[in-house]
Amino acid sequence: MELRHRSRALVEGPARAGARAQLKGMGYDDEALGKPFVGVAHCWTETMPCNFTHRTLAASAKNGVRERGGTPMEVNTIAISDGITMGTPGMRTSLVSREVIADSIELVARGHCFDALVGIAGCDKTLPGVVMAMARLDLPSVLLYSGSIRPGCWQGRDVTVQEVFEAVGAHSAGRITDAELAELEAAASPGVGACGGQFTANTMAMVFEVMGLSPLGSAMVPAEDDGKPGVAQRVGRLAMDVLAAGIRPSAVITRESIRNAMTAVAASGGSTNAVLHLLAIAAETGVAIDIDDMDEISAKTPLICDLKPGGRFVATDLYAAGGVPLLVRRLLEGGLLDQDAMTVTGQTIGEAVHDAAETEGQEVVLPLDRPLKPTGGLAILRGNLAPDGSVVKLSGHERQYHRGPARVFDGEEAAMAAVLAGQIVAGDVVVIRAEGPAGGPGMREMLAVTGALMGAGLGSDVALLTDGRFSGATRGFMVGHVAPEAVRGGPIAAVRDGDTVTIDVAARRLDVDLPDEEIAARVAAWQAPPNPHRTGVLAKYEAQVGSASTGATTNPALPR
Repeated sequence: MELRHRSRALVEGPARAGARAQLKGMGYDDEALGKPFVGVAHCWTETMPCNFTHRTLAASAKNGVRERGGTPMEVNTIAISDGITMGTPGMRTSLVSREVIADSIELVARGHCFDALVGIAGCDKTLPGVVMAMARLDLPSVLLYSGSIRPGCWQGRDVTVQEVFEAVGAHSAGRITDAELAELEAAASPGVGACGGQFTANTMAMVFEVMGLSPLGSAMVPAEDDGKPGVAQRVGRLAMDVLAAGIRPSAVITRESIRNAMTAVAASGGSTNAVLHLLAIAAETGVAIDIDDMDEISAKTPLICDLKPGGRFVATDLYAAGGVPLLVRRLLEGGLLDQDAMTVTGQTIGEAVHDAAETEGQEVVLPLDRPLKPTGGLAILRGNLAPDGSVVKLSGHERQYHRGPARVFDGEEAAMAAVLAGQIVAGDVVVIRAEGPAGGPGMREMLAVTGALMGAGLGSDVALLTDGRFSGATRGFMVGHVAPEAVRGGPIAAVRDGDTVTIDVAARRLDVDLPDEEIAARVAAWQAPPNPHRTGVLAKYEAQVGSASTGATTNPALPR
């Protein structure tokens, strides 16, 4: 079987002598140019810990490709750190980076005629960005997650960056000292790798392992584990096997596999951002799926992973307990996954999990008959404030209902200032708008605000809703992705200070106590804050981005 199904056009025949000449000048000889070209695309950057190991992992993956008779070609794309940019104007670039990552990998793979692809990703947007590129290209592909950071230790307990954001609120409320905040800051991030809880990076790594784009058991190996380079080398070998077998992402990314992924999100208390990214990937592939699938699945899936931000453990604990294969085994035993969904190895998910092991005495993944909650960690709310839907995170708290006066802010900074000044009180519903995909632009995460509310001791007494989104580290009664967003005529633009807002999870409702005609009149009168970016990528994004309810993608798939 000819494996050079694309690269031959780049380097074969007398007319391609110029291309061969340039490649030979880089060290590729005739033997290398006669083998399949395998792109090894990663997101190394010196601006964040999440992706800092990618060069090392790429070297190992390339060795694996060579072992199986391929010629690897390394490609570097960009990454934006959510955690480092959180609460600043820089956070507007985070979601936009997902599209740039997908576009850049797609362009290089098409331009240089790769026959197969290894994608290495390590943070919130690089994971879905790489997969979106794989979906568009439909080349034989394997995804490697570079792994989670180990937890820090502060005052005798394990901590993550989540505790730092919450400590900012505690500090402003006088609950911890300057010295304690500085000690926590120094301890919380003790190395490299993605944030440790079941935040967005680890949620998406789990998602893609359950979907079958990463080999089962690979994702939760920690970033600094001695075995991680060996995992990367095996992924490189697997990419050549996948090329030989002709397995493409279109055979793996299906309605069944996406619903399996949604089940894992619900069972693990995963990030609300998973909804956004899964809808975007579905749009790239033409798979018919929407936010109501997430609600249906979560309603029947028990929450069985005791993971931060709502639980006790982090990703390295999950790895020690048995990793994603243990969760998959639990869910298969309960009939909650489609066991026939194909994986990149050529096995079904049911076949791939046969080696799943459970560490004796582990407390991270609970039995199905002893769940933390009988239903999953997310719900979809609609109502006169969110006719196209919104996402509420339910793990980590018991609240299902809140009714109170609105405190309205056009933008995150004004809300954060009010929290730190002690102007938010028990019973309030904090409303942050003009932070949606177009309104931000860029749909910033609100961890700085939600963390400050928790740290100030208000987590059990207030609610928050926004047309922006939340970090996976967010906990508390928070509703995000409110759609339509304010700048696209969404009813959230109608809310004023003092209006009564009701969040009712049981009824799946998000409402403001106003008649429809009053809402329409206020929306028509509302003036959106101006976008200061009149040129460049953020201006393009504002003009082209779709709704959060469809994945906030700038490249919706055409009907097939």
